[in-house]
Amino acid sequence: MDMEIVLATRNKKKIDEIKRIVKDMPVTIYTLDDFPGCPEVVEDGKTLEENAVKKARAVSKYAKMPALADDSGLEVYALAGAPGVFSARYAGEGADDRKNYEKLLREMSSLPDDKRGGRFVCVMALAFPDSGVEIFSGYAEGLIGKEPKGTNGFGYDPVFYPKGHERTFAEMLEKEKDLLSHRGMALGRLYAFLV
Repeated sequence: MDMEIVLATRNKKKIDEIKRIVKDMPVTIYTLDDFPGCPEVVEDGKTLEENAVKKARAVSKYAKMPALADDSGLEVYALAGAPGVFSARYAGEGADDRKNYEKLLREMSSLPDDKRGGRFVCVMALAFPDSGVEIFSGYAEGLIGKEPKGTNGFGYDPVFYPKGHERTFAEMLEKEKDLLSHRGMALGRLYAFLV
């Protein structure tokens, strides 16, 4: 029997990506639209894992069912891991994807090709109503380009070249990206846990 899970996010693009990746897994997915009174969770953790656990626990408690929260970020090695936990609001509160990656490109403008390494990190927390939590992480190593390319994906996808590839995540088809992405890796670990 499928496990019923509510996704602890209001990010439409993230929801679509997760649903696409888990479509063949033994899960039935609900969203926060199915729980209209669910309170907003303030993401004030110092790490991606803290934020994911906080969101998952709050939503699981409210919905009285398992909740899956994802906190993801881009870590650039030459910037001491920034934007990291601040990836979604790197250019300030309410900044959109474009403003965030434009700020990143400005900060990296003087960096040579061999200093443009980084990785996408995804930490997923699956929380249960009894407060138990399982953690699943995924990583995608790569390089940060010098200008955005491609129109697919979201976040920093237009400037991220996964290792060994000459196209950004935003230039790839969804199923290509899903095989390489940090979120795909984390969900693969979730799948192993479920079966």
